[in-house]
Amino acid sequence: MNWQGVTVGFALTGSHCTLEEIMPQIQRFIDVGAGVVPIASHSVMTTDTRFGTSENWQKQLKDITGNDIISTIVDAEPLGPSKLLDVLLIAPCTGNTTSKLANAMTEGPVLMAAKAQMRNHRPLVLAISTNDGLGLNSANISKLLITKNVYFVPFGQDNPTAKPNSLVARMDLVVETCEAALQGKQLQPMIIERFKY
Repeated sequence: MNWQGVTVGFALTGSHCTLEEIMPQIQRFIDVGAGVVPIASHSVMTTDTRFGTSENWQKQLKDITGNDIISTIVDAEPLGPSKLLDVLLIAPCTGNTTSKLANAMTEGPVLMAAKAQMRNHRPLVLAISTNDGLGLNSANISKLLITKNVYFVPFGQDNPTAKPNSLVARMDLVVETCEAALQGKQLQPMIIERFKY
């Protein structure tokens, strides 16, 4: 696929343990010629964890994409009328974000961007990372699986022994999933084995 002229919204939410894994994927979009608009949740913008500081993640986002981060509802709202994004990827997409998206709650910039994308009937791609994917959040994932223009980065259980309800996407497949989504297709197989016994 020719990514020249394609604008990717890359939205990050607070699965902080996954942020290091996702940063090289942002670079992959840049390397293939896509423009990337970074969007970050309040948690990513304000929380320091053992996985890194908010300042560090913000710097990486700006350095890789060359763009300012959309970090408020007000900044994200124009994405709808402008139809700026050809595809929007939420990676990582937490259980909290999945739940709010499935229940039409818009309380931050990532969800506002998702609402704008759905309004425009353009692809929204989710790379889930949730400890509750096979728990209460399974109902929300199921609702999104049958939602028009919503696609999933292939996912599976990352640690079925210690965390049997946990589901995490294969973050190294985000570019391929977005390419398929732009063609109106779900990358297959969608449910994969992540954990090797």
